[in-house]
Amino acid sequence: MKLIKTSILLLVLVIVSCNSKKTMAEESAAKTEEMEKEKQAMLEKGFQMGTIVAGKDAKDCAFAIQVGDSESQYYLDPINLDETYKSSGEKVWFTFRGLRMMNRCAKATPIEIIDIQKRN
Repeated sequence: MKLIKTSILLLVLVIVSCNSKKTMAEESAAKTEEMEKEKQAMLEKGFQMGTIVAGKDAKDCAFAIQVGDSESQYYLDPINLDETYKSSGEKVWFTFRGLRMMNRCAKATPIEIIDIQKRN
């Protein structure tokens, strides 16, 4: 009798654990799909994806926005970056306009931010 109860309990645990993994995979897929929809919506509104990076050298900007992937990345120097976003590694959506002024740092082009939002 005790063996049967133990077997049933073990079977229930296996079934429950299989369902929880399936649910986690479904949740992950749903989250990925939601992020992709957000990305499409923001790109359609004219936003660009970027990452705030802190300068490391004296020649670097205090904070710049890295745009693009590792093969085609470039940096923008936002002259009006709000204190809220001055955190290295912060991922943002932003719109900007280019400025016709001398570069303030070696590797980034000066811009004025029109709109900026944190992204997930």
